Amino acid sequence: MSLNDADAAAPARVAEATPTRTVPPQVWFDGRFVDAGSDRAPLTTHAMHYGSGVFEGIRAYATSDGGSAVFRLPEHLERMRQGCELLGIAFDVDVATEATLAVLRQNGHRDAYVRPLAWCGTGSIGLDVSSVDKHLMVATFPTNVHLAGTRVKLGTSSWRRNPASSLPPLKLCGAYVNSILAKHEVKQRGCNEALFVDEQGRVVECTGANVFMVRDDRIIAVAHRDALAGITRDTIIALTGAESRPVRHDELLDADEVFVVGTAAEVTPVDELDDRAYADHRVVREVADLYRRVVRGDEPRHARWLTRV
Repeated sequence: MSLNDADAAAPARVAEATPTRTVPPQVWFDGRFVDAGSDRAPLTTHAMHYGSGVFEGIRAYATSDGGSAVFRLPEHLERMRQGCELLGIAFDVDVATEATLAVLRQNGHRDAYVRPLAWCGTGSIGLDVSSVDKHLMVATFPTNVHLAGTRVKLGTSSWRRNPASSLPPLKLCGAYVNSILAKHEVKQRGCNEALFVDEQGRVVECTGANVFMVRDDRIIAVAHRDALAGITRDTIIALTGAESRPVRHDELLDADEVFVVGTAAEVTPVDELDDRAYADHRVVREVADLYRRVVRGDEPRHARWLTRV
């Protein structure tokens, strides 16, 4: 064999000698990458016992130019900062921003659901968290859209939403037990999402999404002090000029169309509410299509909402 023949054969021998290795998904955890399946939370973690944490749901999208971008990242992290402040958790928006972009690059996710979580760790099992250590992680998951691909059957829950006078409408971990109870209840009735209504019969929100209705081609965003100030809700109002006002449950039943919006839900039509069926989703389809173009960078007027990965 000549030298040239040996050189030509070398890459094949190297390839055969190097086994294929699948890198597990990574999580950014307190400044470093760890495997997503790592055991990093002791059984005495305060948040595990009391729900003393703050999270956000954020979306990254593959853009039409071949890149990817995170939608309205600053707004999400500012809301998270507000929740952390209430619990005495130091939260640096700049650090969380870089962590979000870094873990998306590390995992190679373009279309992804992003979950930052700040929580109280160990140091005390009591209710004073001042001496408990604090942590931050950011995980990414291949896109899993809440409620998408299913017929949304909405059931009105007998549970009331946490009142804002007791729990601020932010993404505090423990507050979402309220949503779990409501969803568990309506699933027993064959529904796949729950609607919260207050004692006066006014619509609040769903377990993880804000509510809109369409009446005579007018889009109305449900407003309620106990509901999360949704970033997707704000986006849809800005894009469509929707009116924001309180809405009664009977108005929702009498609407032409009903839809829910959220980071995970995006813009999703409601097919049924209790015993009322909505057959036509014409306006909702138009809104959903516009939203899809915006988040994927096909509407240059709204490029300011995209943070490039």
